[in-house]
Amino acid sequence: MTRFVFITGGVVSSLGKGISSASLGALLQARGFEVRLRKLDPYLNVDPGTMNPIQHGEVYVTDDGAETDLDLGHYERFTGVPARQGDNVTTGRIYSTVLSRERHGDYLGATVQVIPHVTDAIKEFIETDTDDADFVLCEIGGTVGDIESLPFLEAIRQKANELGRARSMFIHLTLLPHLTAAGEVKTKPTQHSVKELQSVGIQADILLCRAEHPIPADARKKIALFCNVAPERVISAPDVSSIYEVPLVYNNQGFDVEVCKHFGIGHDIKPNLDRWNNIISRVNKPEGEVTIAVVGKYTELPDAYKSLAEALGHGGIANNVAVNMSWIDAEIFESGDAIHRLENVDGILVPGGFGERGAEGKVAAVQFAREHRVPYFGICFGMQMAVIEISRSLASIHGAGSTEFGDVSDPVVGLLTEWKKGDKIEQRDHSVDLGGSMRLGSYPCSLVKNTLAYKVYGTKNITERHRHRYEVNINYAETLQAAGLIFSGMSPDGELPEIIELPEHPWFIGVQFHPELKSKPFDPHPLFKSFIKAAVDHSRLV
Repeated sequence: MTRFVFITGGVVSSLGKGISSASLGALLQARGFEVRLRKLDPYLNVDPGTMNPIQHGEVYVTDDGAETDLDLGHYERFTGVPARQGDNVTTGRIYSTVLSRERHGDYLGATVQVIPHVTDAIKEFIETDTDDADFVLCEIGGTVGDIESLPFLEAIRQKANELGRARSMFIHLTLLPHLTAAGEVKTKPTQHSVKELQSVGIQADILLCRAEHPIPADARKKIALFCNVAPERVISAPDVSSIYEVPLVYNNQGFDVEVCKHFGIGHDIKPNLDRWNNIISRVNKPEGEVTIAVVGKYTELPDAYKSLAEALGHGGIANNVAVNMSWIDAEIFESGDAIHRLENVDGILVPGGFGERGAEGKVAAVQFAREHRVPYFGICFGMQMAVIEISRSLASIHGAGSTEFGDVSDPVVGLLTEWKKGDKIEQRDHSVDLGGSMRLGSYPCSLVKNTLAYKVYGTKNITERHRHRYEVNINYAETLQAAGLIFSGMSPDGELPEIIELPEHPWFIGVQFHPELKSKPFDPHPLFKSFIKAAVDHSRLV
């Protein structure tokens, strides 16, 4: 029997519903339960694929090619359960489905309305493909009181009524601000948020209260009284030094016990939290530190590179070191007088991105890493910029560039127009819609033996997740190989370069895929583990 837990948020956005949902999933797993996590986003975009990372944060990609909200990355990192196409839905996707059905005549001439047609479509999404789970955790994006989220709140209200108390539960995350001048925690915002939730027919069963300070006993009792919950179900959600400490903090307060008691199952099982205790021990007691320069174009918003930052941290956990990240806007290198900012780093990483802005700055960062023998890791766009730099500097292809930026004399990087996905041929051209038109999801790659990539992975055949439109032009392979570049990973048909490396360099790898999407704190991605190890070695030499 599948049980459904609905997680909502109030007062302000960015309180951490995704981390809370992921942490609860991890705690339920630690008790032996199978979990699935889903995100319902109120915005009108069909998916976040065409949204600006500086506005929305990173786009997380699943194995089956869905472009999703970054919270699905948290779900995977905390639980290890691969997310699917059906684990993220938006208002845009819901309305697209409803309108398509209306045009097809599926509603038999009825007047199509938010209730019941839109809410029914939302409920259908919530319950589809959940038979393998003991618990399905559904996070509702946005903040209670937003007009955009009303159909989703109505849908989960209806769904809970249909399921009954034995199979449904509501958890509400709120804010308890601390007023320094008054010297106390204020409960009124939480009271108002719960009242707003009650106005749409939902009574929270558990409250998670974000607060910088511990919740005083009298404040906890006051919240319980005014918000109609038991005091033990008012759970403190304090700030922590590492997000991977959240499951332990919640467990210490009995959060998972109260969830299990609500459903009458598993509350007497002692959870196995060894995994999380080990991670936090390594995070809190590193044996050293390294500094990694991340040269990108969305560096003003850390969430734009959320999975990347976490994967670098995972590499640190694997090597027992703290990873200090220096976020550097690639454009500052285009003037040439800021390259000194890379002189004292232990590794340089150029991540994915789109468009010409900052491209030459990234090429300059590649050149610095190559010439100064600093460990270099290029991901997607970062691999393409590495190929352009090597083409110009080592292969004498002085007009090397990417057709993403316009016409170039030597298109060593060009638009990907055709590729194989399973037994089918996928085709794209300049005229297609941007949304969902990239090479998306998991694809196989064959590694060349006796290369660094093969040593890192320890196997010949791998699969990694992609999200890109442009590809290194295989027609330049012979010239680049003659200049010293190795194509150490290729698509099985040998047409698409997946991994490049420079064998004479201490550690220089570029990959067309996004390995950060598969890294977890308890299972660091081998490339990040190896990259940080190389950074540690470099730090000992300088």
